[in-house]
Amino acid sequence: MNAALQTDIAILGGTPGGIAAAIAAARLGRSVLLIEPQPHIGGMSTSGLGKSDVERRDLIGGLFQEFTSRIHQYYLNQYGPDSENASLCQNGYYFEPSVAETIFKEMLATESQITLLKNHRLHSATTIEHRLTEITVSEYEMGEQKSIQAQTFIDATYEGDLLAAAGAAFRLGREARDEFHEPHAGKIYFDYQQQTFLPDSTGRGDDRLPAYTYRLSLTTNPANAAPLTEPPADYDRAHYLGYFDDLAAGRLAGPTSFKPGRGYEPAHFNTLVRALSVTPLPNQKTDVNINPRPLGFPFPEENRDYVTGDVATRDAICTRIRNLTLGLLWFLQHDEQIPADQRELALQYHLPKDEFTDNGHFPYQLYIREARRLVGEFTLTERHITHQPEQGIDASETEPFPDTIAIGEFPIDSFPCRKQQPGDTIVLEGYLGMLDHITRPYEIPYRIMIPQTIDGLIVPVAASTTHVAFSSIRMEPTWMALGQAAGVAAHLAMQHQCRLRNVPIQELQTQLVHDGQILKHQPVISQ
Repeated sequence: MNAALQTDIAILGGTPGGIAAAIAAARLGRSVLLIEPQPHIGGMSTSGLGKSDVERRDLIGGLFQEFTSRIHQYYLNQYGPDSENASLCQNGYYFEPSVAETIFKEMLATESQITLLKNHRLHSATTIEHRLTEITVSEYEMGEQKSIQAQTFIDATYEGDLLAAAGAAFRLGREARDEFHEPHAGKIYFDYQQQTFLPDSTGRGDDRLPAYTYRLSLTTNPANAAPLTEPPADYDRAHYLGYFDDLAAGRLAGPTSFKPGRGYEPAHFNTLVRALSVTPLPNQKTDVNINPRPLGFPFPEENRDYVTGDVATRDAICTRIRNLTLGLLWFLQHDEQIPADQRELALQYHLPKDEFTDNGHFPYQLYIREARRLVGEFTLTERHITHQPEQGIDASETEPFPDTIAIGEFPIDSFPCRKQQPGDTIVLEGYLGMLDHITRPYEIPYRIMIPQTIDGLIVPVAASTTHVAFSSIRMEPTWMALGQAAGVAAHLAMQHQCRLRNVPIQELQTQLVHDGQILKHQPVISQ
């Protein structure tokens, strides 16, 4: 191993949050090393998550807004302002994966202070007197190790790998209901249509995590289609037979409340294709989520051991979930028990030739909705982000924090944590589906990114929240806002020669506002 690489700031994770942190620090004159284990940057935003999860566009600005503006300009330049593609990009909030990657690359390339290191995974971390001082990374194929020393390290991984290696405390799984007095915590059955708790909602905490899936990008253009010619090697149609029960019971019908941007395609209602949630994107592509409402949804529990597993374990789980995903697509398109008209409907959607061209046209990044969560100087909980009054708090106003660095606004939304259990007839255990009836815009304090006992490390993605609160905060636009704040904070810690937990908050907030970040909001008054 050669002499250690020296940089002001080292960021592990080329996710949107990591990219935002890198750009924010570089624009303030800091040298940045951005390390990404995959061959591609951009996390979920370049791996099929083609629609930005934002309900209130006026509440997330800064580098995320710059990203969407560049996306919008790309489609305007390529196709013209009156084109269908310019309309479908929704002012830059909807995009093809390859376009998102192009824009992220352009944004990084304009900053000469940023060095990008792809195909490198974390090998070890060195903490001296409770301060993270050095990490070692290894190149995937060659196995060559590099030592990296920095003034500040930023953990922008979905898994929270760096915070764990540095010895920071973390949570993994679901808190019990009484730990933070959260109504939706722990084991729960919640009727998403009636918005009521169901029997056997014990609220008991456990180590279960919301299901991981892949977010597909599928094309409806036959000329750009790469159709499946065979099922995956371990295909078993038994994984998907529960969907027939869902169809018969009416669970694949349309929603009681139709809201745009939620993946509702009326042609799919009351068909097996409703197993997918499909949203149109530019260039005859679609953002395809796996619908978590059917009881036949086969993905819960398949992520067990992923977070704490070694590389081989994680790769095996990724392959398993990839094959389950491709198997579902094959099932919908070819299973002879499915009515022919529904198979034809499914056969309108295929992997696109021009996306993920070095990965079999399949997304690179597993959709890790939740993994480790830091135990930080402050823990954001359900009561901070919802309309549920407690102890005389006026829930119509955002709870103010002295160290607010972003606004969160997306409804609590957790995928199921368990497969169908005996007696399940309405919903899978752990599913909290778009609780917009209680979630409100909320301030996010800086302290949720700061470990309690480890210095030299800031954590904008696997931040300090409960499982329920994380189910709202875990959106790429919000993570970009937190990443931007982390990058500015790292700069200020160097400028003032202080610990990250002691950076001057007012100075941090002033810089963020100067750079377009939104820190305050006025409640929308209903008429």
